[in-house]
Amino acid sequence: MIVLKDVLALLEGELLTPACPLETAFQKVFASDLMSDVLTSAEPGSLLLTGLSNTHVVRTCSVADLAAVVFVQGKRPAAEVVDQARSENLPLIVTKMPMFEACFRIAGLVEDGKRGR
Repeated sequence: MIVLKDVLALLEGELLTPACPLETAFQKVFASDLMSDVLTSAEPGSLLLTGLSNTHVVRTCSVADLAAVVFVQGKRPAAEVVDQARSENLPLIVTKMPMFEACFRIAGLVEDGKRGR
């Protein structure tokens, strides 16, 4: 399992939903800007990395039962998106890293002994 606090540190991220637990754990990661791909291919409990920062992301995560979201490339969701995520208890992180680097770092975390795919 990978724990959200490890991802936050690894990606030099900022947690936008501080009331959400940093001990949230997940086994899978899914990276996409296409919410249709997320709905058809992401496994429940996964961490989502995306550059899309609108309300569709939170709705998609709710439907797909995803664990948390990392917004890449410094993209910051609007206050309404953050409020919606808080009401769904969905952790949101922002990182300045591009998608590729964020995925690469998380893959390294998995290879260093954390379980995942």
